[in-house]
Amino acid sequence: MVNSTFAAMIIITLAVTGCEKKNAVKTLTVKNRLDIDRTAETISIPIDSIRDWVKEYGVENIRIKEGDQALVTQAIDKESDGIPDELLFQTNIKANEEKKFTIEPIKDTLAPSDSLFTTYSRLVPERIDDYAWENDRVAFRTYGPKAQQITESGKPGGTLTSGMDCWFKRITYPIINKWYKKNLDSAGYYHIDHGEGYDPYHVGNSRGCGGIGVRDKDSLYISRNFVSYKTIATGPIRTIFELLYAPWDANGYSINEKKIISLDLGSNLSRHEVYLESDQPLPNITVGITLHDKKGTVKKDSIQGWVRYWEPIDDSELGTGIVTDPSLIASLPEYRTSVKDQSHIFVVTKPANAIVYYAGFGWKKSGQYSSPDEWDLYLSNFSKRLASPLAVTFR
Repeated sequence: MVNSTFAAMIIITLAVTGCEKKNAVKTLTVKNRLDIDRTAETISIPIDSIRDWVKEYGVENIRIKEGDQALVTQAIDKESDGIPDELLFQTNIKANEEKKFTIEPIKDTLAPSDSLFTTYSRLVPERIDDYAWENDRVAFRTYGPKAQQITESGKPGGTLTSGMDCWFKRITYPIINKWYKKNLDSAGYYHIDHGEGYDPYHVGNSRGCGGIGVRDKDSLYISRNFVSYKTIATGPIRTIFELLYAPWDANGYSINEKKIISLDLGSNLSRHEVYLESDQPLPNITVGITLHDKKGTVKKDSIQGWVRYWEPIDDSELGTGIVTDPSLIASLPEYRTSVKDQSHIFVVTKPANAIVYYAGFGWKKSGQYSSPDEWDLYLSNFSKRLASPLAVTFR
């Protein structure tokens, strides 16, 4: 299924085994070629490889098992045409370990129990028109056209930015619906930690955690709020959605922007797939992390392709980060200024009109990462996993 290392963390080899019976059990062999343990690895089975089973039994009756245990799966319809394109499941795999799974159609049996965890995303019209997404570890939001219109009209309550906001969680269950509902009853509810986490992260006119732009002649040019959205998938393993932006100008470059963002269960980083159509070749795509009041520390690794910022925030600390293919990187500059919301660490690509990168955070109070060293290790291992996908043989 995968065309690029940075499209997913697996490589699938389809092995033809001759005159295989239509209802025979297939075997997946998964090999971790790294000397690090890997958790919450998402494996994708192309529907084309089990098309006959899906037609006869339905994708909901395809079982993937590890030993006798049926695993949680999720079918993804990437084209939103009513036809599934891939079947996902997750596994943990130790350093240099090889694991085997079976896949088979099973009719008239109970489905595996629902997962206790999930991913989720939706437009939030009750809070103007945020788009929010989450998994069991982190949550994010960005802002829509009505929020922009309110700001541009001079009225209070709007938001004008294409930056990415972080919502801090210290529980594993979903909070988006609950926090927004509570906020209707008590304005500012989600800006206070009631025991589940909160939103203290300031975006303003910055890039927040992973917003993009184009740098030209030492200036950063950016889009405004998204103008339309499409929710592609939500479920126990992955949520996917698409955002479109109004045409914008980058110092004479006319740009149309599309983002496809996804978040897998167990990950602290969202995957951002960005396409910029332009009337002429672009000098770069620039991804940023705000430095807020510049009281934190920056670390960069151009060899592995990541940057991070570790900063104090209220009574705790926060690590933010970006990971991408190091071969795409032109520079990793810091820009510090007294102008509000304009201090950043940037990932500046070589000339490009598209990029895939991962952006996210770890909040110390969640118990996930207690120090910058632990956050650095997470980003380093994430980069290694991208560079060395799981090898999956499908027979």
